[in-house]
Amino acid sequence: MQEEKVSPLNPVPWVVWALVLPMIALEVVLSAGEAGLVGGPNAIGWRSAAVQEMAYSPVFMRAMVEAHQYPLNGMWRLVSYPFVHLSVSHLLFVAVFLLALGKFVGEAFRWWAVLAIFVLSGAVGALVYTAVLPTIQTPLIGGWVPIYGLIGGFTFVLWHRLRNDGAKRWRAFSMIGMLLLFRLLLAPIAGWGWDVVAELAGFACGFLMSYIVSPGGAREVYARIRQR
Repeated sequence: MQEEKVSPLNPVPWVVWALVLPMIALEVVLSAGEAGLVGGPNAIGWRSAAVQEMAYSPVFMRAMVEAHQYPLNGMWRLVSYPFVHLSVSHLLFVAVFLLALGKFVGEAFRWWAVLAIFVLSGAVGALVYTAVLPTIQTPLIGGWVPIYGLIGGFTFVLWHRLRNDGAKRWRAFSMIGMLLLFRLLLAPIAGWGWDVVAELAGFACGFLMSYIVSPGGAREVYARIRQR
């Protein structure tokens, strides 16, 4: 009787790898350039150039709104900034959270729902960051904002399960609560950082989107609207 082979690693949905691998590939190229392994002397400035081309700039967005012009090289930053990071360690933290949360949410939602939460949470978080903080100039760089969107999806799944089990639903918000507490404790050392506004907006977007993109979610929302 043959024993069934079980992989020691739980498979991660392909859509999550489709998000993580471009981040890793870009970081490998930028780090190799900084180390002088490729590109020659000019490669030292590759990271700076990548940040200038891909980071989300609230100043740039305000200028576009005031001019009523929305060029592609400005709008695409809403979806490009999560893929460029400031260092290897910056990317590693993002990649670990993305793989873990993406796997959890991807097992509950369809692939396109995971992609939609990631992309739209990042964009909504950036826009709210610009609107709520009208004088902010600090750009958004890295994947933390859309990861908070996936935390919103994670929270929705837990909230739904706890509701079905008759348990206390507020426990579903324990992860976001711990992350905010951790940031608060680190604030005297590292500063609070106004990017928390974008992250909370990303979380809210991911949580609310889950009502629509979760399996049967749109039908449930429509049914509740008709009942009212």
